[in-house]
Amino acid sequence: MVCGMRILTGLQPSGKLHVGNYFGAMKPAVELQGQGECFYFIADYHAMTSGRDGAALRNNVRELAIDFLACGLDPEKSVFFRQSAVPEVNELAWILSTVCPLPLLNKCHSYKDKVAQGVSANHALFAYPVLMAADILLYDSNKVPVGKDQKQHLEVTRSLATKLNETYGEGTAVMPDAIIKAETELVIGTDGRKMSKSYNNTLPIFGEEKKVKKLVMKITTDSTPVEDPKPTEDSTVIALYKLFANEPELAKMIADHESGGFGYGDFKKRLAEAYWDYFAPMRVRREEILADPGYVDEVLAKGAERAREESAKVLDRIKRAVGLV
Repeated sequence: MVCGMRILTGLQPSGKLHVGNYFGAMKPAVELQGQGECFYFIADYHAMTSGRDGAALRNNVRELAIDFLACGLDPEKSVFFRQSAVPEVNELAWILSTVCPLPLLNKCHSYKDKVAQGVSANHALFAYPVLMAADILLYDSNKVPVGKDQKQHLEVTRSLATKLNETYGEGTAVMPDAIIKAETELVIGTDGRKMSKSYNNTLPIFGEEKKVKKLVMKITTDSTPVEDPKPTEDSTVIALYKLFANEPELAKMIADHESGGFGYGDFKKRLAEAYWDYFAPMRVRREEILADPGYVDEVLAKGAERAREESAKVLDRIKRAVGLV
């Protein structure tokens, strides 16, 4: 069994990362470094449930690795690796499938939502929560930072851990808990809905300044005249500004909304500037990483080696419990 706290999270390489990815998963993961033993992975197997372009997947994996490292992931403090570099995860996923009740997966709303959005209704998409459970249980993870939309999948993981322990003996699997930060569990997109590529309402983490400004200026607002006070409740501009601004800046933004005399164009310019300043150090770090082509490969290779060392121990324990060894 693992001693102390082990933290695990993964991100799908499904295209350009956006502000919702950063505040919902990357920033919490970076902040948790040093608070426990951290395992962070690029979920390339999961990305295959809705993607069919091999070249794009390879590129997205690399881009995600670069972005995560630029945003503060420290390979000296965390184990960082590709999911597919640890084949043990698929072996555990099969073992979990043998104790997974079908009704448990039928209840998962994510599958239904994605099919409704036009994603192919394949077995991998349906069984996604089982592979996610394998990701988590393979490293005896105690804490799992997740977004609100993944909370149900973590409950599936807990159910499968319980099934293993009830069927094959207590201690076969470690029971994980979710970490959900209330202030960033739902990051608002430019149209007021949840920020998502599916809605085409995202702000990239590393975007060109002019293009990002255009996206910000297109944020949905009402038609309140410049001279009149502006509503602050359910304000998309304020919700996004809160992510990047300090407390005095946010207080002034709210006060200026309430006093009137300022137009939405002014507020959006402040938002664009705050966004650009916030990610400035990360843009510098990203350029440094790009200047050393072998760095990312080295980090991921070392991470995979460490991940396989740990996964082998856990999988051996589970295989012994179920009778495969």
